[in-house]
Amino acid sequence: MSQADRRKWNARYARGAYEARTHPNALLRRWLPSLPVGRALDIACGAGRNSLFLAAAGFQVDALDISTQALARAATFADARGLKVNWIEHDLDAGLPDSGCYDLIVLFRYVNARVLGILKERLLPGGYLLVEEHLVTDAKVVGPRGSRFRVEPGALVAAAGDLQICFCDESVVADPDGRQVALAQLVARKATPIC
Repeated sequence: MSQADRRKWNARYARGAYEARTHPNALLRRWLPSLPVGRALDIACGAGRNSLFLAAAGFQVDALDISTQALARAATFADARGLKVNWIEHDLDAGLPDSGCYDLIVLFRYVNARVLGILKERLLPGGYLLVEEHLVTDAKVVGPRGSRFRVEPGALVAAAGDLQICFCDESVVADPDGRQVALAQLVARKATPIC
């Protein structure tokens, strides 16, 4: 992202964007009981709703976003709930910061093919990758209009490479606010070495 993108997102969050979205992602909520608790990375975390959910479930969370306004709001929510999250301001166009490997990585509704392609390298053996993106569609749905901010059918499975696919879905569903959204969802696991 550019400085213009950083300014754009800071302005959106300063105006109160996404204030009503305090619930965790539905895919994350559904899969949480199956996930090993440990280190988690939340990519493009915004105001931190998923990071806070993971921290409350016992994860040690690193949360990345380009917007200082979003991270400040997230930190306020975390403090109010007594939760600890490592909030990291970072431009993902520069890749991922060197912060080690994780038991869980989540990437929800932020399209960056280069970042998606390297996430599997950051998973610990047995670790999970959960991804949800807007899907390219002709259906009347909410979300970004341009294909730059949507993924083609099959793109998430292709990006998973040698990860074990635990769940994959591409469909039009009702978002929590009741509006129709086209989503590609993926849950994949890194194999554990056989001794």
